[in-house]
Formats: sequence, C-alpha cells, structure tokens
Amino acid sequence: VQLQASGGGLVQAGGSLRLSCAASGRTSSSYSMGWFRQAPGKEREFVAAISRSGYSTYYADSVKGRFTISREYAANTVSLQMNSLGPEDTAVYYCAADQKGGSSWPGRGLDGMDYRGKGTLVTVSS
Repeated sequence: VQLQASGGGLVQAGGSLRLSCAASGRTSSSYSMGWFRQAPGKEREFVAAISRSGYSTYYADSVKGRFTISREYAANTVSLQMNSLGPEDTAVYYCAADQKGGSSWPGRGLDGMDYRGKGTLVTVSS
C-alpha cells in the first residue's frame, strides 16, 4: 500500500484545513487508517484513527472536538478535517494504515504501523 498525504499549508489561528491521504496498491478498506504528527522539537504523536468499517474513530485528547477523521471508500482516501487550529497544531502530519484495529492506534507509534506515507506540513500562524 502506498500512501500520499496532501492538503497541508499555512493557515491563521482559528482557521480550518483539510488533509487527505490517498491509498493505492490495495484497497484501503482492508486497513484501519489514521494520522500522526510531529511538531518542531517534539516527539511524533498520535492524532486520529478510523476503523476499517469507518464506524469507529479515535482521537488524541488534544484534538478532540476540533478534528474529524473520515474515510471515502470509493476514492480510497482518508481525510482529516481540522477546525479551530492553533499554533500548537503546527506540525508535519503523516498518514498511516495498519492491519490492527483502530483502537490500537493511541498506544502505538508511527514506526509500528504497517504502512506510512510521507508527511504534509501544516503551519498555523498566530
């Protein structure tokens, strides 16, 4: 599975941005999918995950209520709608896919995922 993230950019604090991750090589419905991020000078962290079925979602506490993950099976993509962005959301965002269920993501790192895409940079100005 190859993953290609897009949608990053520069946005003002309080604004919104939508990231997209396109999967190719194998249908994404075989995997749970999600996002990690790494802010400058900080460790990489889990952001959000969605189950294979799309019925269950999981979020880091820092983004709950602001970010929404969804998947579009026809397009083989997973998206991350990010609202009420703040400077603390500035980071490189990475999408990933894994055969384990979405509930396992919060306790795991990006390096442990079966497939990882290159990151897309999100910069939030204050």
